[in-house]
This record gives sequence, structure tokens and C-alpha cells, in this order.
Amino acid sequence: MTDRKPVNAALIGEPRSALNTPALVIERDVLERNIARMDDFARDHGLALRPHAKTHKSLDIAKLQIGAGAAGICCAKLGEAEALTASGEMVSVLITSPVTSAPAISRLAALNKRIDDLRVVVDHPGNAAALAEAVGDGKPLSVLIDIDPGIHRTGVTDAEAAVRLAQRIAQQPALTYRGVQFYCGVQQHVEGFEARRTAIAERTGYLETVIAALADAGHPPAIVSGGGTGTHAIDAELGVLTELQPGSYVFMDRQYDVCELTGNADNFETSLFVDTRIVSCNTPGMATLDAGFKSLSTDGDKPVVKGGAAPEDAAFFFMGDEHGALAAAGWQGELGAAVSLQVPHCDPTVNLYDHYHVVENGQLAALWPVTARGCNF
Repeated sequence: MTDRKPVNAALIGEPRSALNTPALVIERDVLERNIARMDDFARDHGLALRPHAKTHKSLDIAKLQIGAGAAGICCAKLGEAEALTASGEMVSVLITSPVTSAPAISRLAALNKRIDDLRVVVDHPGNAAALAEAVGDGKPLSVLIDIDPGIHRTGVTDAEAAVRLAQRIAQQPALTYRGVQFYCGVQQHVEGFEARRTAIAERTGYLETVIAALADAGHPPAIVSGGGTGTHAIDAELGVLTELQPGSYVFMDRQYDVCELTGNADNFETSLFVDTRIVSCNTPGMATLDAGFKSLSTDGDKPVVKGGAAPEDAAFFFMGDEHGALAAAGWQGELGAAVSLQVPHCDPTVNLYDHYHVVENGQLAALWPVTARGCNF
């Protein structure tokens, strides 16, 4: 993140429509409703809530989540954890990807000394040994065994490997075995609720066989962490997880908005937008926006219009690095008019921006830094 003053800093108190664009915008009242709703859900179902900060990368949003009742946060990468704990306000963090290189393990050991409750996943005995050596005689490092849900990205591949790893961890006084992680990323985006429920129930059945093997070997997991925005309701119903890791519920991007999250069409609300502006409208039925590949993620569905001076059924298509376009039959765009877009995938879109523009009652109320922007190391 750069040190230069944000271009919209002087516009606090001005209408949202006055923003220099493209701008990453949060509607604060909606954000806070989403946060409260997920916290209430977890509490009502007796589950710990550990939201995934890879979605927002923001200390301000993490503080809102902790203030609402979350037990801590998740970070995908060590760099995110370092950035979000630098102020001393985040004290309980689970790093959900293995940390394996020698320089990173050294940083991890230093972070373990600095914050109260650091947890990290492991999926290989060699990694466990390296972590233990780095920690040495200092404060023990809490570890969770990462279980592969079937996509072979990370995680032990079967119950026997989980037991062997638990045994190796138990032999290391520098490590404290806390439980397991099981994140079914593929299943989060199955659009139909019943199809998603069938898929996650099958994978949870497999998880139960791993948990049973660990318990039989004398290593029952106290923590079973996983789940996400797409499966949180199903995970709670199945009753195997003890801790939920949802992330995108705070924003509700296009990928999740097309899914039935609860089976009754009662989704979380969209709070995150990229506000853009029409920079050319010389062709009837088409207008060019000032947001292209550099402003919006490209790994999901196309952005959709959610407000401003364009039809909600206008089709978006990319026009290069700096531009996108909207097309709608019979529409004539207005030069300079603002258009708000719902983003395709919130996580990579957020990582393109230095700041959130926090809007309250239609006015710019604050700028929040994207604290861990670019901390992918």
C-alpha cells in the first residue's frame, strides 16, 4: 500500500456520486447487518465463529467482527496475519495454509511470540518438525492438521496419514495439537441448496471417518474448523464442525449471490461495490466505464449493475485494462454518470485497491485501508 494521500480523502461528507472512480465502496449499515447476522447464527448453533480475513484484508472490518462476538480471525497467508496483528488489536489468528519455507517459518515463530493465540495448519511430518525446531523452547505453537477434502490442494490425504501426523506432533513439545481443519472450497459455490447439501454431507461423512481414526489413536480433535459462506447453514445442521470460517458473507459478491445459502432464498445482503463512471457514450445502447481488468476480478461471473445511471439488466463486458462497457437495447448513457457494480469475486477485487470508501446515508463517511493488501507471502 502506498503512502500517498488517498485521492478521495478530501471528499468525506460529500455524496457518494462525487467520488473519483473506480472506487471500492462499502455500505456500512449493510456490512454491519451481515456481520451481526452471521455472529447470531453461530451463537445460536453453539459454534465458534472465526471469519476469514482473506476476504476483506482489513483491520477495521476484523475489529467489527471481533466486536460482534467472533472468537478470532483466519488468514490465508502469514503476511496477512503479520499485517492484521501489527497494531496489537488482533490476538487470535488461524493461518489456514501451511507455512513451509525457512524464512517464513522464522517469521511465524516470531509472530507466535508476539500474539496471544496463533494457530497454523500442517499437513506433513517434515513441516511439523521444522516448526518445532523454529519454536524451540519458547511458547508452544498451536497446530491443526489440515485434511484434504478431495481437491489435493493441501491436506493429508487419508485417515492413516492424519493419525501418523498427529503422532509426530505429539512427540514435539514445541507444538500443541489443537484439532483439524477441513475446508471444502469447491462445494461452497454449488448454486442449488439441496445439491450443495448432498455434496457437503458426503464430504462431512468422510471427515467423520478421519475424526474417528484420530480419536481411536488417542488424538481426538478438540477443534474441527472449516466451512464457509456457502455451506455454513448445512455445516451447522450436520453438527461435526466446532468452528466456522466464512469470509464472503460480509460482502456478498456475485458468485455467492447466485447461490441459495439457506434453502429459503434468504441471502446475506450486498455491501461491497465498485463505483464507476461513464467516460464515453457515443454508441447507442452502449456506454464505456472507467473500470476494466485492473479494477475488477476476472475469475467469476461478470459484474452486474446494482445502482446508478444504468439499467440493472445491462450486460457488462471487459474492454481492456482500464475500461469496461455496459450494453442495453434502447439505452442512452449519460456522460460522467456514476454506476455501481456488484463484483464477481470479492477477494481478488479487494486486493486491487488501497482503501475502502465507507458510505453512510449516501455520503462518504470514512476511508479504511485495505490493511493486508498484497500480503500474499
